[in-house]
Amino acid sequence: MPTVMPKKEALPRSWHLIDADGQVLGRLAARVATLLMGKHKPIWAPHVDTGDHVVVINAAKVHLTGRKLMGKLYRTHSGYIGGLKETRADTMLRTHPERAVEWAVSGMLPKTKLGRAMVKKLKVYRGDDHPHQAQRPQALPARKKES
Repeated sequence: MPTVMPKKEALPRSWHLIDADGQVLGRLAARVATLLMGKHKPIWAPHVDTGDHVVVINAAKVHLTGRKLMGKLYRTHSGYIGGLKETRADTMLRTHPERAVEWAVSGMLPKTKLGRAMVKKLKVYRGDDHPHQAQRPQALPARKKES
């Protein structure tokens, strides 16, 4: 039996809608990364982008566990000497919660051209509304809270 190699042009792409209200950031990011990579599909291949588009709403209502709100740092560098900026997680979630979700998901994707193509299919919004109603994203049920 021959091995089936998925072609990029023949892959069906669907749209998923995930509500981040009350979810833990790391668990949410792992779930979104799986959908973006396409590992939930039986046709998954490591060298082809088989993933779907994902829309995340309510990014401002995501939670961090433990002491991460005060201890976790987000670092950016301008490229110039002394250009390192550090932002604590509580400040990042207050000012740019969509950026915190995007960075968490992109950290779980491959660090290649393929990973950069996967991250382009992620759309994150701070509130309830989003401009992707025409694509008819299917709402995924929230994960049960683990005890």
